[in-house]
Amino acid sequence: MPDPSQLAAASVRTLAPYVPGKPIEELEREYGIRDIIKLASNENPLGPGAKARAAIAAASTEIGLYPDGGGFVLKQALARKLGCANDGITLGNGSNDVLVMLAETFLTQGVEAVYSQYAFAVYPIAVQATGATARVAPALPESHPMALGHDLDAMAALVNDRTRLVFVANPNNPTGTWVEAAPLKQFIAGLPANVIVVVDEAYIEYAQDECDQDGGFPDTSRWLQEFPNLVVVRTFSKAYGLAGLRVGYALSSPAIAGLLNRVRQAFNVNSIAMAAAVAALDDTEHLQKSAKLNRDGMHQLEAGLDQMKVRRYPSRGNFVLVDCARPVGPVYESMLRQGVIVRPVGNYQLPTHLRLTIGTHSQNERMLGALRQALGS
Repeated sequence: MPDPSQLAAASVRTLAPYVPGKPIEELEREYGIRDIIKLASNENPLGPGAKARAAIAAASTEIGLYPDGGGFVLKQALARKLGCANDGITLGNGSNDVLVMLAETFLTQGVEAVYSQYAFAVYPIAVQATGATARVAPALPESHPMALGHDLDAMAALVNDRTRLVFVANPNNPTGTWVEAAPLKQFIAGLPANVIVVVDEAYIEYAQDECDQDGGFPDTSRWLQEFPNLVVVRTFSKAYGLAGLRVGYALSSPAIAGLLNRVRQAFNVNSIAMAAAVAALDDTEHLQKSAKLNRDGMHQLEAGLDQMKVRRYPSRGNFVLVDCARPVGPVYESMLRQGVIVRPVGNYQLPTHLRLTIGTHSQNERMLGALRQALGS
């Protein structure tokens, strides 16, 4: 029998798969540890709100039926909430699904996509799987106030007549860095009209208080009428607490949405996920509670980290990137043995860095204590 790997596309044979955060169950199996907290995957420590939980229970009575393949009710709810047209909405099995759809739709061998160094790991995976060429712009240097963030000038310099997609994560994972409204809008306006710019706003709800149409942190969904080549990608996995249900979406022109729906898998978002997402959109109280918990937790982590021998980077997400100034393997291992799961980011070529998800007050205290002990040992 021939080696199956030799039958695969060359771009897939050399592809490194996405590595998720370590599950709690895996740590329990490996070390026999109980009372574990996971602050590795930027999940909302509160989980879904009461309205979403009730919708999940109600929708579970109909799981013997296929979901609405067009997601009409969820699209209508998003259109009302965001003030956009429902024919410009594409639903995904998490926002990752939408990112892959964009790559499948617009990338082939011989064309290019641009993104920044240290940008979200799904971009290089999605691009390489299509056989397209990735053009990676150097990130802003450590000396910059937004160290490791997107350098929009460097990204613009890589755009040429072969460019089809440009990815901008705002805020970016794993760095937490962001781009403010004025320079981002100028960047998008300067791109050729035949280049699709994807603004990934997975964490925007945590920066919602900062959003301003003219300055500060941008809500780029307000720019869709102005830029027909703009696609805004969002998720219910973070602030809405629905990570386990996998539901995300893209906002775009109807023309782009029509193309994405040609490659979108039928029934890619299940009925329970859609019902929970509709209810979550209506639960403003839970969203505000989640955002406040995150703001308070950010202040708590910043104060605690500033007392340690680490460098922390500014973040607008629900996580903080820290540089331990040493290979973090032993630090990570020590924290695991204390029952605290965080995220080393060596896969981003950041071998001395850890990404710390913001949890509840008590979880944050425990994580800070575990990190302090790990660094001391």
